[in-house]
Amino acid sequence: MLFPSPERSLDAVEAIARKGADELMRLWRSLLPEQVSEKAHNDLVSVADRAAEGAILDAIRTQFPDHRILSEEAGASGGEDPETPVWIVDPLDGTTNYVHGMAQFAVSIAVARAGRVELGVVLDPVKGDVFRAVRGHRTTWNGRPCRVSSRTGLAGALLATGFPFRAHDLLDVYLDIFRDVFLRAKAVRRPGAASLDLAYTACGIFDGFFEFRLSPWDLAAGVVLIEEAGGVVTGMDGGTDVLATGDLLCGAPGVHRELLSVVGPHCDRWLRRERSFGA
Repeated sequence: MLFPSPERSLDAVEAIARKGADELMRLWRSLLPEQVSEKAHNDLVSVADRAAEGAILDAIRTQFPDHRILSEEAGASGGEDPETPVWIVDPLDGTTNYVHGMAQFAVSIAVARAGRVELGVVLDPVKGDVFRAVRGHRTTWNGRPCRVSSRTGLAGALLATGFPFRAHDLLDVYLDIFRDVFLRAKAVRRPGAASLDLAYTACGIFDGFFEFRLSPWDLAAGVVLIEEAGGVVTGMDGGTDVLATGDLLCGAPGVHRELLSVVGPHCDRWLRRERSFGA
């Protein structure tokens, strides 16, 4: 925690997130083609990403100069002491949506210590939604406590997912998983901003969410949002080190349990195949 008071800590993180959001809204729907480029195939970055990140990182370094930072565009800075708080920053989650003028993107900031996320804020500057959580206290959505859905299984569930566009080696196993989940749930959505998918799961809009190969800044804030809202977060194989693997499956407890029962066998087969190839 940044301050003795949970609310003061969350207020500080939200205020810094808003500095990034101001930059995003300043450039919203006004980017020129030459202001967008590719970090890798179909993995976009824009001047808006960099402007938002610059505003956020400047604020962190001014207010918390001894803290570490892990940010999507700038990478890691500030030393390696695991006891020093580390800010995990996604200045623009949903860049492709943003670049195409689609209003589904967010600023996501988490603060972790010793590998454990302690607090998180996800801010949607277009809709005006802010989701906040700190360990040991309830998740809030626009200042009101929220919880994961009361659904007990996949029947009737509305789920979110993300395509493994950075990991084509996982496409076949993902499509197998998608088919089996799709046949058991009511519907599956792919909005394109993982931090908001996680926030929506925390407040019960989505009943569950799954995606491969996310980066720490995509999911760090969402993990604490869901857990403090009564949900369960694991890897696709049921493991707990999702920040390291990026393979994430989460939701209301019953939904998570059934999702894991569907996803787990596919992941087991994929892992056995990978091990046999590497032998």
